[in-house]
Amino acid sequence: MSAGKMVGIVLIVGGVLGLIYHSFSYTKESHDAKIGPLELSVKNKETVDVPTWAGVAAIVAGAALLLVGNRKN
Repeated sequence: MSAGKMVGIVLIVGGVLGLIYHSFSYTKESHDAKIGPLELSVKNKETVDVPTWAGVAAIVAGAALLLVGNRKN
């Protein structure tokens, strides 16, 4: 399988996941303090919204890569 086909499949899967879930979140550690034996840390939960147009664009781009890859063979 060529690299173009693999990228196309990844784009399609990512686009479909973006359309299904609409957002994803991750935890980011922002502050860390050590005062003697006491350790403090602050973790922030960040959420990233995935626009619908981005999911559709990823699916279209992935499909185009798969179709162009098939025409070369």
